[in-house]
Amino acid sequence: MNNKMKFSIVTRIGVALALIVALALGTMIISYWISERADSDALAINIAGSLRMQTYKVVMLSATPADPAFNRAKQKIFETWRHPVFKRLNSKQNHMSDTFEQGKAAWEIIDQKILKVDVDQRFALATSQVDLLDDLVNQIQRDAEYKVRLLRAVQVIALFTTVLLAAIVLHWLRNRVEQPLSELTRAAHRIGQGDFTTRLVQQQPDELGVLATTLNKMSDAIASMYGNLQKRVDSQTAALQNTNIKLQFLYDMVRNLTIETVDKSKLDDIVENLQRVVTIDDIELCLITENGNRPYLQILPSDQQEPCEKSSCHDCVTANEQGECGEDGYVYRYAVQRDNHYYGVLVVRTGTSTVLLDWQQQLLSTVADHIAIAMGLKSEHEQTRRIALMQERTVIARELHDSLAQALSYLKIQVSRLNKAIPKHDDAMMLDITAELKQGLDNAYRQLRELLTTFRLKVEGGGLAQAIDQAIQALTSQSGLQFRVDYQLINVPLSPHEEIHLLQIIREASQNAVHHSKGTEVIIRLVQNIDQSIELAVEDNGVGIPESAEKLNHYGLAIMQERSRQLFGVLNIARRMQGGTGVYFRFTPDYLRNQSNTGV
Repeated sequence: MNNKMKFSIVTRIGVALALIVALALGTMIISYWISERADSDALAINIAGSLRMQTYKVVMLSATPADPAFNRAKQKIFETWRHPVFKRLNSKQNHMSDTFEQGKAAWEIIDQKILKVDVDQRFALATSQVDLLDDLVNQIQRDAEYKVRLLRAVQVIALFTTVLLAAIVLHWLRNRVEQPLSELTRAAHRIGQGDFTTRLVQQQPDELGVLATTLNKMSDAIASMYGNLQKRVDSQTAALQNTNIKLQFLYDMVRNLTIETVDKSKLDDIVENLQRVVTIDDIELCLITENGNRPYLQILPSDQQEPCEKSSCHDCVTANEQGECGEDGYVYRYAVQRDNHYYGVLVVRTGTSTVLLDWQQQLLSTVADHIAIAMGLKSEHEQTRRIALMQERTVIARELHDSLAQALSYLKIQVSRLNKAIPKHDDAMMLDITAELKQGLDNAYRQLRELLTTFRLKVEGGGLAQAIDQAIQALTSQSGLQFRVDYQLINVPLSPHEEIHLLQIIREASQNAVHHSKGTEVIIRLVQNIDQSIELAVEDNGVGIPESAEKLNHYGLAIMQERSRQLFGVLNIARRMQGGTGVYFRFTPDYLRNQSNTGV
């Protein structure tokens, strides 16, 4: 601690400042002392000079001794010789004291002889006295000039000493403070930029030396920490990259399995990418039917010549996720299974005595699960298509039964009547039956065209609104009626079958208006009510629906009724108060019924 205080920069700077302050104070004290001694020199010169004039004045006034002025002049010259400014001249240490004493003694002699001698002797005495006074004034002047020169010398010496001391301090500060601080600053910048190899040489045992040593230690510590941190970062980066590869693989696999049909090429890509991700080449995928005992599809490694079914098919299809150690290494089997439905197995052979890591097993298990999900979705999609095909066939059969079958039955009845009328040669009845047959054939042909149009009806990518516009454009070109559409279901997610049924109801109601209304305008409105139910209105400004509408156009009305029942809605056809016919249909969409059924 004492050594540190001895070589401390702060202590050294304090000593330098103390020397400068001491020099300044000493200079000021000496200057003050010299100026204080020279303070009365000018007054002493003035008073001593006045003694010469007073001497001559007394000598001149001595001619009239009775004159009071003579006594006053003598009194004044005595007082002048006793003036306080001459006290320091009375001191024996002062070199001017002898001259002062001679002058004072000479005046006392003049005072005694002035009235006893003649005028010439008086002026001779006065002249001798004045010579002494001149010598005294000159000595006082020389003493004052000496003090001034001394003061100047002190100030010059103090000035040069101060400049020299300041130069020494600045040189010391430059070499011992500024340069080490600059090196410390540069080192700190380099360390801040990541250069932890920077080292400083300890030149002095002071604060900057301690700071340099500490900075070196800190740089070593940071370099060590940075190296460890870099290793951890590299390790974490590698882990993140590995995780990213796995996530990308899973994302691509799920996307390919969900948006496209599962086939051999897709499974080949999945197995190939899986081999690259888990860094295992011997991965085999076997798919079997629900009741089969032999794989119908195998994805084999590129270097494997014989599928597992030729060696031990039972071992391949028997799933066991726990690794089994054999002569050729560990073997892992992951079941491709979903909802108790077994689709196959994913077989992994390590080829060494090294077991799979946890993340590899999890990834393999996940791949097997996703393949099972894809296979299940494929089966469900195929089942849905089969059900949809059966439903479509049922709809076609029902439509044929309600239209062509009834029309053909009606024609069969008319043919039976015609066969009975021919033997009777009843021309009136035969003509009536022929007219009925012609009308029945026309109706059957019209129903057939409507059925063909219905079966070809589809809603493309533009949605229900675009399909309605296309249907209205066709009806407008055929009939010349003006159609106006108010479609307000842009925020309602309708299912495909709801869109098809709504489009068919609109088409049937619009065709009825074209064929029977005899009006000029048809308004189609689709809105969602406050209770979120969907309401369809098809209104015309024609003659209105007749009382026997079911007999005149039973087919179109039957189709609309059937469509309304498919959507669990209510259809109402009525005459409008302002004229014309209105077809009104209200139903609740599937997504709302599903929410109510699930309690949402």
